[in-house]
Amino acid sequence: MTSACFTGHRNITESDNIQLKTLLDKTICALVRKGVTDFYCGGALGWDTMCANMVLYLKKRKQLDIRLHLVLPCRNEEQTKKWSDEDKHIFYTILMHADSIEYIGSDYTKDCMKKRNARLVELADCCVCYYNINDFRSGTGQTVRMAESKGIEVINVLELVK
Repeated sequence: MTSACFTGHRNITESDNIQLKTLLDKTICALVRKGVTDFYCGGALGWDTMCANMVLYLKKRKQLDIRLHLVLPCRNEEQTKKWSDEDKHIFYTILMHADSIEYIGSDYTKDCMKKRNARLVELADCCVCYYNINDFRSGTGQTVRMAESKGIEVINVLELVK
């Protein structure tokens, strides 16, 4: 196993935030010990942003030999069109520090997110998710099902919270 992707909900409750960061740190470090060096992230708000920032943090602060790869559904201006200035700043900071960036397309289309999710799973040997199983119809649920269909390990950190 050399690669992992992230998928998760955009809204993270404030009460889960700190605990999730701790679990994410431990999960990524455990995957690194198993040989994972490449982490793929979809660039969305919420969980994706937390994961990308954690990979960058661990790479810099703990000197881990890992790489962050962004797989984005469309060009930056399209993806961030309705985002706050603060969220855009965080996104562009992540972009500047990513090891690679792949764009699924230039324009936002009705299926660009599904294609992005499929590409994330295609590139991964493991899927780390923040997934509420009651939210079956979400993009996160769709991505988790893709990972399960591929037969790769799915680690749901939401099950570790509480």
